Amino acid sequence: MSTVHVFDHPLITHKLSLMRDKKTGPKEFRELLNEISTLMAYEVTRDLPLETVEIETPICKTQTKMLSGKKLAIVPILRAGLGMVDGIMSLVPAAKVGHIGLYRDPQTLEPVEYYCKLPSDAQDREILLVDPMLATGGSSSAAIGFLKKRGCFNIRLVCLIAAPEGVARIQKDHPDVDIFVAGMDDHLNDHGYIVPGLGDAGDRLFGTK
Repeated sequence: MSTVHVFDHPLITHKLSLMRDKKTGPKEFRELLNEISTLMAYEVTRDLPLETVEIETPICKTQTKMLSGKKLAIVPILRAGLGMVDGIMSLVPAAKVGHIGLYRDPQTLEPVEYYCKLPSDAQDREILLVDPMLATGGSSSAAIGFLKKRGCFNIRLVCLIAAPEGVARIQKDHPDVDIFVAGMDDHLNDHGYIVPGLGDAGDRLFGTK
């Protein structure tokens, strides 16, 4: 079973509360999402492997640690996931960025891929799949499936807030994918919105309805 990491850092909690407030406008919402994404990236990357290397400081040669192993790729689920990319890249500017676009088929209600562009070496990278909201889990589960079909199996799902229903869906469909969230909310309402949530992240991010 995958592990769910819920961050309780005071700065993350404070900024998330500001994002939930319906009076927070698109400009502040974007800034807060960017800031929280940066703070989350510290914890999401905590267990990246290190290797010992030799460098020369202005004083002497020394043994020190640097990142080793797989490089990172950030893959936002369009469109709201775009708001998390810059915050993470501020810490890992060498990461490559892919994009996945999904829509829900009106007849089957199943997610359908309409766009997928990944780095050419995505299979060799640690994938951070990012989307602010993990509600039913349908879109995130489908996106993970699309990544796996393309040979990407080192995947971490990074979300702003989640509902238990979405977490359960991911753990059922993809028990190998760990989930990282800034807040775990109570439930989904009859319209599939997270409660208490923050509304539609994409609309609030881009000022649309």
